[in-house]
Amino acid sequence: MTTDTTPYSGHNMSGGAPPAGGTPPGSPSPPTEPDPEAGAVAGESLGRDAWRRLRQNRAAMVSLVLLIAIAAACLIGPYLLPWGLAEVDWSAFNAAPSLESGHLLGTDANGRDLLTRTLYGGRVSLSVALVASFVSLVIGVLYGAISGYVGGRLDGYMMRFVDIMYSLPFMFLVILLMVVFGRNIFLIYAAIGAVEWLDMARIVRGQTLALKQREFIEAAHALGVRDRKIVTRHLIPNAIGPVIVYVTLTVPKVILLESFLSFLGLGVQEPLTSWGVLISEGTDMMQSAPWLLLVPSLFLATTLFCLNFLGDGLRDALDPKTR
Repeated sequence: MTTDTTPYSGHNMSGGAPPAGGTPPGSPSPPTEPDPEAGAVAGESLGRDAWRRLRQNRAAMVSLVLLIAIAAACLIGPYLLPWGLAEVDWSAFNAAPSLESGHLLGTDANGRDLLTRTLYGGRVSLSVALVASFVSLVIGVLYGAISGYVGGRLDGYMMRFVDIMYSLPFMFLVILLMVVFGRNIFLIYAAIGAVEWLDMARIVRGQTLALKQREFIEAAHALGVRDRKIVTRHLIPNAIGPVIVYVTLTVPKVILLESFLSFLGLGVQEPLTSWGVLISEGTDMMQSAPWLLLVPSLFLATTLFCLNFLGDGLRDALDPKTR
């Protein structure tokens, strides 16, 4: 019995050419590039897969670029402009936008440059949103994870406390904090952070209740892993997808809350300003100087739209059901 060891020469056993569009028998198939529409690539990490899917969402990527541009303008822009936050141009009161006067977006009733004040106001509004969202993230994630993991009576007591906090009127809480701490920007951080973590805690608790019955948690128990490490290394990282999405939706909600408080006169006070304060001032001059209302409203609306589109894109990118 003999074995044919003649190398393959491009023809089949009968002497004909190989089938069109096929590969020779026994030969490895050529490597193919991953199709971005076909789902996750084998061996690709979850982070890279989510980033690749997010890049395919044009609305989310455009929103991300606009958010970076707005944040950079608020941080760097005031240093590049010739006018200060409280600097008064005695020759221009309620001046319309003009290149000749140097006030690109006009001035307010006190002769202060509107573009400068809008960028400074963006600093305050964005900082309040980021700090309050970070506080709600830390408190809500830890609170919800502990409540859902421990369960039993402790879970019941912790959730009843959340229900009590929900029942407190937000404005009553703000006024109470004003009486205790006075009227300053830290009041806004405390007031908004004190209520925004409640939704986060419920979301993380629900995720924890579903995750703690999974096999990898039972395996961690069998290996003798401590409860603290199970919560911090297994439960919280696996619940991070919905948390990230909710944070992107919390930031615009906090911006609106800060603007609402400032509009009512309970938020930022002079010499600081915010988009809510500028909108409140612009409503009084809406007919004679409409730019005082349109400019901060445009910045606020653009930021809120971008955050919501980015949140929708992250939700789709992190959702395993759409892979």
